[in-house]
Amino acid sequence: MHQTNFIVREPLLDPKQRVIGYELSWQHHAGETPSDAELESLIGFVAEHVNDEDDGWLLRDKILFLDAVPGMLSTDALHQMPPERTVLTLKASDLDDPDTLAAVQGLRAGGVGISLRDGDLLNLRGTIARSASYVEVRFSGADVAAQARTYAALKQASVRMVGRPVTTWADFDACAALGLDAFVGKLHLTPRPGIPVKGMNPAQTIILQLMQMVQNNEDIPKIEGVLKRDPALSYKLLRFINTAGFGAGREIQSLRQAITMLGYAPLYRWLTLLLATASTSGYSPVLMETAVVRGRLAELLGQKILGRGEGENLFVCGMFSLLDRLLGLPMKEVLETIQLPDEVVRALLTRGGMYGPYLALAEACELNSNLVSSLAASLAISPEDVNKMHLQALAWAQNVTA
Repeated sequence: MHQTNFIVREPLLDPKQRVIGYELSWQHHAGETPSDAELESLIGFVAEHVNDEDDGWLLRDKILFLDAVPGMLSTDALHQMPPERTVLTLKASDLDDPDTLAAVQGLRAGGVGISLRDGDLLNLRGTIARSASYVEVRFSGADVAAQARTYAALKQASVRMVGRPVTTWADFDACAALGLDAFVGKLHLTPRPGIPVKGMNPAQTIILQLMQMVQNNEDIPKIEGVLKRDPALSYKLLRFINTAGFGAGREIQSLRQAITMLGYAPLYRWLTLLLATASTSGYSPVLMETAVVRGRLAELLGQKILGRGEGENLFVCGMFSLLDRLLGLPMKEVLETIQLPDEVVRALLTRGGMYGPYLALAEACELNSNLVSSLAASLAISPEDVNKMHLQALAWAQNVTA
């Protein structure tokens, strides 16, 4: 089937704000609801691109929640997905059909997760206990007591609860207090109130200095001298070099050798990733993972037209687009701390210039808006290619953040 839909992803957070998985859904190019046949094709596409014949499940410990319709329950592609990492989200009313209910119970017996939405949870208690592993709670902060009663009734059914949409940190905390297991929403893009904005910590200051030196092609001994000022950073670089197999069988113990073997462009990329992970601004792990996926996706989207040589700059655009939040500083202030190419600065401030549209498209894949379609069309990238690159970036990020 010719693809006209785009995959949109939303992170699923646990009560500690860690990413336990992603909800993937089709977004129709014209803003309409995708047909059942189109929804059925989602599972096949995802299975093909995140479950590798040799390497297995590319998303490591992440669970995927997929929008589903009854027709999807019998599709062959479902058998290519690891059952313990797959959750199909159905409407509660779908289970009124005896055949659908039987299919759901068969899948549950085989380990596939089933999540139900849009139902009267209390009336569904018996059905849920027999057929669902998750139930979606439409959370509103209005009547927490009623939420608690509903939740207590369901808790006996050993069903996990997913709250959505969770739009404020107050709602998040209320959900966590009620014992919900996972949360969907755009919360990670909002600062958590009460957590002091710290700006840059000493580790980040050194990382930025090193990035500047690499950009200016400073001599390796000078770079080594700065690295030596931070033992933790030196240790991380040596560990990275040795686990990534650069030493080809022999352990590399000197920083100078490590920098030489890695090379300036890969060293710059590694430092960019490190800058995000060194954040102490009270942001959750989801923000870091979003930055990594966004950086890699922007890079992949731009490679075809702009060429591989622009990859580093595209990657930096994606990573740095969340750096203001990771550092707790306004973007203008962040950009004053490091010299970046003019085109990268333009992309970060206005989404304009050579790189801006690719960054904007990578961001749009995280939002349920009609922007994805128009941005992809303006860059002449087909829905299928955007979707492939999206899943590739998601898989790549799991390895990096691990």
